[in-house]
Amino acid sequence: MAVTTGSKKRRVPWPVEFYRSAVGKKWVMAVTGIIWMGYLLAHMIGNLKIYIGFLSDFDAYEIDLYGEALRELLFPIFPSHVVLWVLRLGLILALVLHVHAAYSLTVMNRRARQIGYQGPREYLVANYASRTMRWSGVLVLVFIFWHLADFTWGIAPFAPDAWEHGAVYSNFIATFSRVPVSILYIVANLALGLHLYHGVWSLFQSLGINNPRFNPWRRYFAMAFTVIIVIPNVSFPIAVLTGIVS
Repeated sequence: MAVTTGSKKRRVPWPVEFYRSAVGKKWVMAVTGIIWMGYLLAHMIGNLKIYIGFLSDFDAYEIDLYGEALRELLFPIFPSHVVLWVLRLGLILALVLHVHAAYSLTVMNRRARQIGYQGPREYLVANYASRTMRWSGVLVLVFIFWHLADFTWGIAPFAPDAWEHGAVYSNFIATFSRVPVSILYIVANLALGLHLYHGVWSLFQSLGINNPRFNPWRRYFAMAFTVIIVIPNVSFPIAVLTGIVS
């Protein structure tokens, strides 16, 4: 694709040209979705350290050491916090691209309005999935901001009064001791589950890995990954409220 500027034509770089297409946007959504899937899995596994004190004789505050280790990744090869910020910036970029691609695809689909070939059942299913992804995505975005303000930034009124920088375990207990906040986290993770299930299911199709023989496995994988992420995340506030972790 070329852009005309006066009498000259300026060549658009191939990545930009590819991203302008619906196929390119779907690829970007799929790849950035995979990046965030990896983060969600690693984040959930790290948070499981909250149960170490309950399941063994190890210090329950080992999760604080885990948080400090994240801040000191590859130190002293790299300065403190540098690698962590590189990872954070990568996640932010992936999130921005994911949201922009999703919004752009929605606008393109509305303009096209090519739904005449669909039967009533197929349209209802596609429309339900689309609406679920859109609203669950919005809820997840709001939740990400709340989660950062609560756990990472310690901003009132999101964070508890007892919030302390670097004190992961005590912040964890203080946050989930608030019943409304725990309910918010549970609801947000259920919304994340809806978004994950539809997203994981559709990313194979977005990447061109779409064969009727594989569809059952795609569904199983989407369901399994969603359960692996959501169940532990939901268990954290419940564990605090019930006194399992205290």
